[in-house]
Amino acid sequence: MTLSKDSILGMIYERSKRSFIHMGIFSFFINVLMLTIPIYMMQLFDRVLVSHSYQTLIFLTLIAFFAILILSVIDIVRSHVAMKLSSWYDEILSTAALLFSPDQVLKGNSYPMMVLRDIQTLKQFIGSNSLFTFFDAPWTPIYLLVIGAISPLLGIIATIGAVLIFLTAWLNERMTRKMQNASSEMATANIYTTTNNLKHAEVIQAMGMLKSLISQWQNQNKDMMSLHEKNGQLSGMFLGISKFLRLAFQILILGIGSYLVLDNSITSGMMIASSILMSRALAPVEQAMGVWRQFQQVKLILYRLQEHFNFSADRNTDLMLPKPKGHLTLENLYLTTSKSENKFIIQNISLRIKAGEMVAFIGSSAAGKSTLMRLICGVTKPSGGLVRLDEADIYHWNRDDVGHYLGYLPQDIELFLGSVKENIARMGAVDDEAVIEAASLAECHDMILHLPEGYNTIIKPGSPQISGGQRQRIALARALYGNPSLVVLDEPNSNLDGEGEEALARTLQKLKKRGVTVLIVAHRFNVIQFVDTIVVLQQGKIQSAGPRDQILEALQRKAT
Repeated sequence: MTLSKDSILGMIYERSKRSFIHMGIFSFFINVLMLTIPIYMMQLFDRVLVSHSYQTLIFLTLIAFFAILILSVIDIVRSHVAMKLSSWYDEILSTAALLFSPDQVLKGNSYPMMVLRDIQTLKQFIGSNSLFTFFDAPWTPIYLLVIGAISPLLGIIATIGAVLIFLTAWLNERMTRKMQNASSEMATANIYTTTNNLKHAEVIQAMGMLKSLISQWQNQNKDMMSLHEKNGQLSGMFLGISKFLRLAFQILILGIGSYLVLDNSITSGMMIASSILMSRALAPVEQAMGVWRQFQQVKLILYRLQEHFNFSADRNTDLMLPKPKGHLTLENLYLTTSKSENKFIIQNISLRIKAGEMVAFIGSSAAGKSTLMRLICGVTKPSGGLVRLDEADIYHWNRDDVGHYLGYLPQDIELFLGSVKENIARMGAVDDEAVIEAASLAECHDMILHLPEGYNTIIKPGSPQISGGQRQRIALARALYGNPSLVVLDEPNSNLDGEGEEALARTLQKLKKRGVTVLIVAHRFNVIQFVDTIVVLQQGKIQSAGPRDQILEALQRKAT
């Protein structure tokens, strides 16, 4: 695959290119110094043993020791560069991937659940010896030429061996590629399905669904394992052939080399050196068989990462503006399911909401209320039209920036793993004074103090110590943290008891006095008494909108 310099992966590669060049230079010296042993053996057999010179033996041995010491130092430095580079890739890519993941999840893409695992695999490849195989492989022809310089016949035999092993590796890759990719995709899908199912452990246990889900997983896993086994058997066969070829040609080099020594065509030192060079020449080719599979996996990972970043690149978040007053404008807003289906979820909604106005959105189920709230918050990109907060397009407003001015309580309450105060502070730096202010505004300060450890109580997924109503009230405090200009509440009383309803009513009255723009999705009419305006939605369109009393009167007349 080709990486554009303008893409995230392309820019990262451009910045890391110097490190790869350094590793290439280190590999050059390492492979040159790898000639130390064959040269030492030639000198040992052809000079020292013939001359019986102890001085020459000591001198040559010291030189060889010094050469392999330099080789080892360079190899350590090369490994250090690779490890530093892999850690840098991990840090940059993980940050970028997490930055883009929320948009991906909101668009229904499951890959963000697996993206960090892919980045870890890429990190391990860059930081391992597998990467060095690609730097060492170009030296195979050079080693073969050196063998050819010693003896043309041995050079031809070594070249034939290298070509046959390379062809074996190529056939292995060609015949197992599709099965490997299919197996990898199925494994990823199985992990995602299982992870998603386990999120609903309460439902699984309550309704005895475990056996059915295990059966479903076993059927999916059976297909994946069948492909994996076939792929492993085929790959194992080629690895066996490769090992046979390597050992066979090693024997041929020694056998024919011995014949040439007897024929006085080469010396015994040359024969031993040729055998060592043959082993060194074939090593990268044989290693490439195992590394090639990793390389193909890395290519697939790079492709998935490129798609991940490209898929998310439609949000320009450079817009940074001062704190808004809360004036909201919806201009011909619409949202469709997809380009192919083109079914409207939200249809041509235009609405102007003044700063400090409190508006209720009501309607039947699937009327589009929650979807409209996500569009207003800039969570979902509209298919057409605009949502303007103080005349600025909210979707392209810097998310970190606009987050300080916007409070959002979704229909499905999700709190993060951490303390109560960390959750209220939106998992950022905790300002105790601001946390208590938000909790007091949400009328849940006393409730939090009665928790086992108060504001330091740790919230865990599925923890029974915090009820659904308490979670909703803590989430409301999170939405009000930092005194936002716009607050969006999607069914804020869905889990509340009588006490919680009264607390919510007091909170709404406080927000109204403060002049905060508040949007409420409501099914229960007891929260509507505080609003200024009511918008009635039906099938993604505004059926009616106007002052609260006027709309309520019209609805009552229609009901009777």
